[in-house]
Amino acid sequence: MAEALILLISALVLAGAVALIMLALHWRRKRRKARGNPDPARDYAPRSDWSGSRGLLNYSCFVFMDVDGDGKFGQADRPMAGIVVRAYDGKGAFLAALRTNNGGFANFPMSTTKRRAVLRAPGKYRFCVSVPKGWRVSTGNEDQSMRLNAVPGSPAGLAGEDLPAMVGLSPARFVRGIAEAEVTLSLLGKGRLLETRQLAPGSFHLDLPAWADTLAISGSGLDRRLALSPYPADLGLLRPSAIASEVALETIGFDGVTALPFQKVPCGHGGLDWRNLNALTSLYVTDSQGYLNGNLSGSYTTYTSSGHPAEFGRAEPFGFHSVKLTAAWLNAEGEVALVESWLGDELVASDEIALSALAPVHYAPMLKAVTRVRVTARHYWQLVLDELVLTR
Repeated sequence: MAEALILLISALVLAGAVALIMLALHWRRKRRKARGNPDPARDYAPRSDWSGSRGLLNYSCFVFMDVDGDGKFGQADRPMAGIVVRAYDGKGAFLAALRTNNGGFANFPMSTTKRRAVLRAPGKYRFCVSVPKGWRVSTGNEDQSMRLNAVPGSPAGLAGEDLPAMVGLSPARFVRGIAEAEVTLSLLGKGRLLETRQLAPGSFHLDLPAWADTLAISGSGLDRRLALSPYPADLGLLRPSAIASEVALETIGFDGVTALPFQKVPCGHGGLDWRNLNALTSLYVTDSQGYLNGNLSGSYTTYTSSGHPAEFGRAEPFGFHSVKLTAAWLNAEGEVALVESWLGDELVASDEIALSALAPVHYAPMLKAVTRVRVTARHYWQLVLDELVLTR
């Protein structure tokens, strides 16, 4: 028993000694590398040996929100964060699933020498974009195969025949709401009537054709007209006396709040008082899907501070036409926003809006007169607000 204990202690001591030696060698190499080469003649010498490659490089798949749906990455479009892209080898074996970052890139590490690389050898690979339910692939290429070739001397030892082509996704478009009486819903495109539906009292949900640009509702005193956005629309509870279609609308954005990357929205911006709302650039928060996907200007948007209730308003009544709302994080996909609107001390509207971190929801209550609007996340996740539309 004693001999076994002695052998065990000796083995542990030996293992510890080996570990210390390896650690010392590692730090010695790092120190040498940090000191650099003492020979000035080699400071800018052209590389002569191109036989090896010891680096790592990202092989990237780019996904963008095709806002105008034309299948091209244009000025109206923007990178999408949080989209899952999967990689498979030539035999169909699954390698990895990564999400696109704030730049819209799913970056697969590529190297012939680094163990953490996903792509490690020449061959054919397949890259598949996971398309959110109801969304449309405007570029028609969510599944692509590419070949990687051995290229000694390149940073990773590999290079693709090309990068995967950009993948464009157009948001699912629908209109939903609650009608307390029978109404007629009409869809128009470029001034032409596309579809008419009779809605019975209760909840309704209607998928929108890609070419629909205007929604009209008539009957039971609920008449209203809404210019449709590229995103789903939620009308909440249809209430009488909506904002008339000929009234001038004013859109309040947040690009003019500050030149800093982040700042609380000050009272007076857009002629309103603000509480618990912060303005920030789309890249201020790392891996923040909704902060990017819900930023409609490409510069600044605003969100509910620490996920707590936020408000905007003023003493003089104004018309609350609409606002774009987005869940800030994919972990809050399906979060519900309670939007309450007051005229003085009277609660004139209260709607619950289901949100996504992938794209905004166009909430359009079209209320003629309010003095205060409060937005609350049911589970206290941050919500992104942009393009607030009012009447004065």
